[in-house]
Amino acid sequence: MRLKFPGFKILDRYILGKFLMTYFFAISMIIVIVVVFDYVEKVDDFTELHAPFKEVIFEYYLNFIPFFINQFSGLFTFIACIFFTSKMAYQTEIVAMLSGGMSFRRLMWPYFLGALIIGSLSLTLNLWLIPLSQRHIVAFEQQYIKRKQNTKYNYHIYRQIEPGTFAYVRGYNDGGHQASFFALERYVGGTMTHSLEASDAKFNPETRRWTASRYIKRQFDSLGMETFEQYRNLDTLINLDISELGEINDLIQTMNISELNEFLHQQQAKGSDSVNIIKVEQHARYAYPLSTFILTLIGVSLSSRKVRGGTGLHIGIGTGLCFSYILFNRFFEEFAKSGSLPPGLAVWLPNIIYLGIAIYLYRKAPK
Repeated sequence: MRLKFPGFKILDRYILGKFLMTYFFAISMIIVIVVVFDYVEKVDDFTELHAPFKEVIFEYYLNFIPFFINQFSGLFTFIACIFFTSKMAYQTEIVAMLSGGMSFRRLMWPYFLGALIIGSLSLTLNLWLIPLSQRHIVAFEQQYIKRKQNTKYNYHIYRQIEPGTFAYVRGYNDGGHQASFFALERYVGGTMTHSLEASDAKFNPETRRWTASRYIKRQFDSLGMETFEQYRNLDTLINLDISELGEINDLIQTMNISELNEFLHQQQAKGSDSVNIIKVEQHARYAYPLSTFILTLIGVSLSSRKVRGGTGLHIGIGTGLCFSYILFNRFFEEFAKSGSLPPGLAVWLPNIIYLGIAIYLYRKAPK
């Protein structure tokens, strides 16, 4: 059985052109507004820290724009779809198309083609381009934005480096590669059995070794009694990369999909408590672009009927649905990160719920 795709006609080009033009116009306008407000907010830092204008434009804002486009792509796809479809319905163009023998299913063809273009752009940005641009943004902010200069690393870092073994680092300074306190803790059955502690420990990024002039070894017996000994010249190698000393959410934002998958495997092998956070990011990179098709179907089905409230009513209802979708996304993601829900289910559940809404609205749309 051969699949047959509808031919691309003048009417399809008209709808697709209107869809994409409205989308890119709307998102371009909001980008201009956001960039202006962001520049006004940060211009004092740029001036005080002598940020070159060329770097502000090409290193910061040129990398900021793809992130913003992707962040609000679903919302503006939805708004664009509702805006021009509602306008066509108000001018009885939709009625004329359906009366001329075009089915509503056939009418969706150019919309889904537009959703495919926007969704593919969003997927490419999510998987490859945005992580690269985030690295440039982080580097720029570290150098030229005062409130970001000392926030790259947590003051307290607690990471599981292998099952039963944890590393604790306090007050890590990237400039001197030094921590005010470093500890390795070993647990058996949830009870600490050994620990190694050192003050003013230094990290060598090339050899990945931690050194300190003095350190203490503690040992705990089955009765909870503690014995300890002092030593000189600590020199130890542990399974902890320097990048893991940063905020885990900030760290994974700078990884492309290949690096993210590899990082997930590393953290799973260590038994890290950050696995759920990484899995949420992994699923979200695919789920959000695919939501473009769901939001497009909702937008067309909702706004294709001519109603008394006109375009304003459609935009109001549609915007409410879209913001509720974004709210559900954030809500379920937090449940997944805390371990209350499986990450895959939590990330894809909003898409499943709104796919049901889309199918219901599609069946109620004018035929």
